Amino acid sequence: MILRQEIAPLLKNPPVGTTVTVMGWVRAWRGNRFMVLNDGSGPETLQVVVDADQFPEEIIRSIGFHACVGATGTLAESQGSGQTVELIASSIQIFGKADLSKYPLQAKAQSMEFLRENAQFRMRTNTFSAVFRIRHAVAYAINKYFHDRGFYYLHTPIITGNDAEGAGEMFRVTTLDPINPPLDEAGKVDYREDFFGKATNLTVSGQLQAEIGALALGKVYTFGPTFRAENSNTSRHLAEFWMIEPEIAFADIENDMDLAEDFVKYLINFCLDNYLPDLEFLDERIQQAEKNLKAELRRPMGLIEMLRFVVQGDFERITYTEAVELILASTPYKKKKFQFPVAWGSDLQAEHERWLVEQHFKKPVIVRNYPKDIKAFYMRLNDDGKTVAAMDILFPYIGEVIGGSQREEREEVLRARMQEMGVHEEELAWYLQLRTFGGAPHAGFGLGFERIVLFITGMGNIRDVIPFPRAPKTADF
Repeated sequence: MILRQEIAPLLKNPPVGTTVTVMGWVRAWRGNRFMVLNDGSGPETLQVVVDADQFPEEIIRSIGFHACVGATGTLAESQGSGQTVELIASSIQIFGKADLSKYPLQAKAQSMEFLRENAQFRMRTNTFSAVFRIRHAVAYAINKYFHDRGFYYLHTPIITGNDAEGAGEMFRVTTLDPINPPLDEAGKVDYREDFFGKATNLTVSGQLQAEIGALALGKVYTFGPTFRAENSNTSRHLAEFWMIEPEIAFADIENDMDLAEDFVKYLINFCLDNYLPDLEFLDERIQQAEKNLKAELRRPMGLIEMLRFVVQGDFERITYTEAVELILASTPYKKKKFQFPVAWGSDLQAEHERWLVEQHFKKPVIVRNYPKDIKAFYMRLNDDGKTVAAMDILFPYIGEVIGGSQREEREEVLRARMQEMGVHEEELAWYLQLRTFGGAPHAGFGLGFERIVLFITGMGNIRDVIPFPRAPKTADF
């Protein structure tokens, strides 16, 4: 049996004078004497003092950047600066060497793109080990938040015959021969011969199925992978990403906004309360990266300062109409600084959303009551007949992080909206029956998991907060 002590908990209350065994990867090896180990249990490292004269030359030569090493010795108060305790090694075991003449990573700064291409090793770096510990923290906090509030975790299908968004940008799932598929009488692909007997795709959302759960269990949430076949290469989009989608019965748009604001604040507070060392490291990383930038290009706040600022105040709440009016009256619009046009009835672009959040209100903003023509068929039609009870939460730097709505519970209105938007009733007969039999007012939202992790970590590209990103022309690992 392999016995070891993890470095992060060990350093919280170091038992000076006792013999301990640690195992991890070498972060630094100085002067053939000072070895710095990290084992992934936290951002903390432990300095191991090695007397080269007491160990075989082969052992000393095998110690190097990212080599995997075990060390046993006495924990002592450090004689140098930078750490309070250090391990005086009495024995060393080499688990895995790392020949630097062949190893892709080096003990120096590496570009984000290079690390993405070598994702099998990037979690060993200080930055990515911190990022993925924070990702874990957010995932844990999501489940804890909903469990503690009486929600039930619902697993919705990854393979589906429905398109919840109506976007049509979906990945097809099929066992048919792609070159010579069976054809029907009209010469079209005969999906009756396919595995599921119909055309199926990877899901873009678990929302429609979550509504089934909410209209029986009261409060449910999904947390799983979703997919978009968009040929998008921006820093904010992925082809495979995770979504959290709570759905609550007996709720309107106001309940929905209250839940969403409380939820994201909880996630941020959980990380601040439990993973502060990782956030401090990421905060320092951003400051170092921006120190040579012009003042106007730097973040107005440090990472931790910004996170605390977000959770301490109320989010601004405005209507879509008010948002458009503010943008049209803004200096950037008048000086033609925006790339995309703004008009009532068009969707707000990221640049407009970021202006509202970062320049005008200087805090997160919830925009509600969007034009019905730019939103999905299932959103509840407002009394004005022009807008729907939809809402988006906009955050600094990343724009939209949450999208939600009160769902249309009136069967006749829902049928009319489906016809208006070209949604086939026969494909969603079961969805309509949720209104026919025992329907109720209900609402929900979707939170892009990677988007919130991106915000909390301060990273610049969404591909750097998911272990193995999937994007156009990118499906490695």
